[in-house]
Amino acid sequence: MFSNKKVPHDQTIDNSLALMREGYLFIGNRINRYKSDLFETRLLGEKVICMSGEEPTKIFYDSERFQRKDAAPKRIQKTLFGENAVQSMDGEAHIHRKLLFMSLMTPPHQKRLAELMKKEWQKSVEKWENLDKIVLFEEAKETLCRISCDWAGVPVKDSEVKDRADDFSDMVDAFGAVGQRHRAGRKARRRTEKWIQSIIEDIRNGKLEAEEGSALYEMAFHRQLNGKKLDTEMAAIELINVLRPIVAIATFITFSALAIHTHPKYKKKLRSGDERFLEMFAQEVRRYYPFGPFVGARVKKEFVWNDCEFKKGMLVLLDMYGTNHDPRIWEDPEEFRPERFADWDGNLFDFIPQGGGEAERGHRCPGEGITVEVMKASIDFIVNKIEYEVPGQDLSYSLSKMPTLPKSGFAITNVARK
Repeated sequence: MFSNKKVPHDQTIDNSLALMREGYLFIGNRINRYKSDLFETRLLGEKVICMSGEEPTKIFYDSERFQRKDAAPKRIQKTLFGENAVQSMDGEAHIHRKLLFMSLMTPPHQKRLAELMKKEWQKSVEKWENLDKIVLFEEAKETLCRISCDWAGVPVKDSEVKDRADDFSDMVDAFGAVGQRHRAGRKARRRTEKWIQSIIEDIRNGKLEAEEGSALYEMAFHRQLNGKKLDTEMAAIELINVLRPIVAIATFITFSALAIHTHPKYKKKLRSGDERFLEMFAQEVRRYYPFGPFVGARVKKEFVWNDCEFKKGMLVLLDMYGTNHDPRIWEDPEEFRPERFADWDGNLFDFIPQGGGEAERGHRCPGEGITVEVMKASIDFIVNKIEYEVPGQDLSYSLSKMPTLPKSGFAITNVARK
């Protein structure tokens, strides 16, 4: 932890443009400049505290000190999360809703999704062998849309899968976007909510059947603490919050393929059938490559930490990308090194690609297990089930774009089954 004798203040009127320009590196650049765990700045005219590192993560996920209500801007609620969804809840109501999500993401559910992914990948080879080129990101998001709907019990026609997958992806892409990308995310959100809401209405009035225990059934008939069912709009929003993150795993799969291509020395070990190393490789992809840049919360009650006064209602941003690249936590953090996870102790505050703290009672993503299992199935498929060539293309990714991805989406040619 850095020692703060005085809390640094960014000497600018407003840093919103700098945030858009620097993206994932915005907080980390200033943490390094000021040699401090935190600093104060202004974003969109509001005073904000930005933090990074293991100790700040522990503070940030203290539910006695922070709340999520009013932390996510409306522009993000209208694209990524949906308005008044689980991410914006606190207290017992949040725990009750979160347990619903946790019940849908147990190890058996994780394994089932991984098995569905393996089967769909195998089916894909038949199509790919007859194509001149495929773009892995596009294929992955469609495949994930198909299997997530299948697993959740949501009916979707083959002819609809691409459009639905694009909508889920556009919601995610709108996170740090302005202009056309943001408008696309809002339109995608409206279309998807209308689609899922109509399915939930049909389930409730008996026009459609849903299997008890499926995500569709559980969202349609979930009861809140007051004993009432969610209204159809909120049930749709929360079901989307199950499906959308699964489709977003396409980003991790694309970065996994990039890691395999960029670090071919690991192919031999990935081909050995070493399940432990496969998981280490997947975890290092999640640590090394950019996914979520930061997460926000508001101060619940006033306190002082590290000589910084946290006033009630203040917005605080925690640097997820920077914490995953913190040299105080990770040796040589800018090196891709799966072996580092051989001795990782499962710390809930030093590795936070999808948030920190406990998933059960806090705001850590409940779908991490699904993410890792689907990634493992996909990495195994890429390395052990197909042969392919990587043609010349732009595989760079910009850390100023949030979220980001290799510019080409990772194109491959001459795909053949092994």
